[in-house]
Amino acid sequence: MNNDRTCPLCGIVVKGRSDKIFCSPKCRSIDQYEQRQETETFYIRVDRQLKINRKLLKKYNRSGITIIRKSELIIEGFDPQFFTHYWKNQKGDVYLFVYEYGFLNKRHNGKDKYILVIWQDYMHSYQ
Repeated sequence: MNNDRTCPLCGIVVKGRSDKIFCSPKCRSIDQYEQRQETETFYIRVDRQLKINRKLLKKYNRSGITIIRKSELIIEGFDPQFFTHYWKNQKGDVYLFVYEYGFLNKRHNGKDKYILVIWQDYMHSYQ
């Protein structure tokens, strides 16, 4: 009777314990990664977009407050539907934030723009 077990990933004979499935930690890790890609697709997509958004907001807002054309950010891959939280100022403007970098959608001189800001301590007081 042949009890040779083969690795489901690479086909190499598995040596060792009887309950061992993979031939190496590398194969086990690859399998776990592939399973995660399948089961956590939504989370991975949202996380990836949040990272892109944060990177772009950080890149364009070096001074603490900046006005930029909305189209410029969108072209680079910014998606305003992905944000982590919001803050509403006393005027009622709602700033959307991706972690510490925020943006406010405004129309100025007939063009859609974003006002970019960085989270400030005074924003912790919720209204």
